[in-house]
Amino acid sequence: MTINIGLVGTGTVGGGCIDILQKHHDAFERHLGIDVQLARVCSLSPDEAEAHGVGHLFTSDYREIVNDPNIDIVIELIGGTTIAKGVVLEALQAGKNVVTANKALMATFGEEVMDAVKAVGTELAFGASVGGGIPIIGPLKHSLIANEIESVMGIVNGTTNYMLTRMAEDGMSYDEALAEAQAKGFAEANPSADVDGFDAAAKIAILASIAFNSRVTIDDVYTKGISSITTTDLAAADEMGYVVKLMAIAHRLDNGIDVRVHPTMIPKGHQMANVNGVFNAIYVVGDFVGETMFFGEGAGAGAAASAVMGDVLEVARHIDMGYKPLPACSCTDDLKILPIEDLSMKYYIRFSVSDKLGVLATMADTFARHNVSVFSMVQRGAVVDGVVDVIYVTHTARESDIREAVDEIKSMNDILHADPSIIRVEE
Repeated sequence: MTINIGLVGTGTVGGGCIDILQKHHDAFERHLGIDVQLARVCSLSPDEAEAHGVGHLFTSDYREIVNDPNIDIVIELIGGTTIAKGVVLEALQAGKNVVTANKALMATFGEEVMDAVKAVGTELAFGASVGGGIPIIGPLKHSLIANEIESVMGIVNGTTNYMLTRMAEDGMSYDEALAEAQAKGFAEANPSADVDGFDAAAKIAILASIAFNSRVTIDDVYTKGISSITTTDLAAADEMGYVVKLMAIAHRLDNGIDVRVHPTMIPKGHQMANVNGVFNAIYVVGDFVGETMFFGEGAGAGAAASAVMGDVLEVARHIDMGYKPLPACSCTDDLKILPIEDLSMKYYIRFSVSDKLGVLATMADTFARHNVSVFSMVQRGAVVDGVVDVIYVTHTARESDIREAVDEIKSMNDILHADPSIIRVEE
């Protein structure tokens, strides 16, 4: 059987898909008995198509792909939530099966896309939207479906993980680590999506939706990036037996689900603590399977293209065998998204304060009045121009109480000399 593919987007990942298909076409046909053919490619640049030897298949109008009756599967790889949304919805409405790696689209308009899938009865696959080459979407939807998933936690952004690794191991400042990440191509010229946590937020929204069978959008995810983290914080965490990672976290609790992205201190003994550089890892806990972890390269042409083409071949196999399309994500439960203010955990807080009598007593009194119990307090480093860093680690405290205490201390202009650094602790 011949399955015809229309590819929209011939950039890094799209080019990788073309390369995979050209290299392994005969093996796919031999193993699966399916002749997967690239029938049309679309992008803004015919030069990209020419560079991969498919210039003769080029069109600048994606509608020539979605409206072609001979095309069975449309691959959307342009990203974003504007034109890409139109490509995906129009392809589905035209009765096409769709494969996408678009995390922003699925995390923002996932419900609308899923409704379109149900309306036409075709198949949608989005395994490459989280974790690049790490197979996580499939296991959550199929292999682990016998479990009630209790937690999903991940290091799902290679850029920030690379930066934090360089800062912790080599003493680089935030700015130095960012500049190096940009020079190596790990970070964009505008790195906000990565360093401010939005990329990770989109990914955990998708993972939480599948894991908990309940709709989570990117707007539901509390998000804080790594720009306030310093080498002082990383060195202090190391001495306390922790490492700092930008963690995407989703927990099922008795009264709802907790979904968030922020810098997090995790114990050195945890499996996630040794995930360094541009690598990603996703840690899943199920009630029967227990602890599992998925590890690998989360970005790059090869890893992401591998995931995309894996989805393409699976959909092609379903078409060949006449399978009824599998549900992309039913999300039939309606679990409450818990606001972060209602959560309780331990906190690391670093203040830059005036080195004078009464400061520590004032701060201790502020914490006590807001029901925050302090586990430890240390002065770190030397006094510089009358200012010193003071680090507090709390016992388990309510987020709202922590915020009120910190806001009161921030209002003390004669005491505080910079915004405090707050890192949440996951045991």
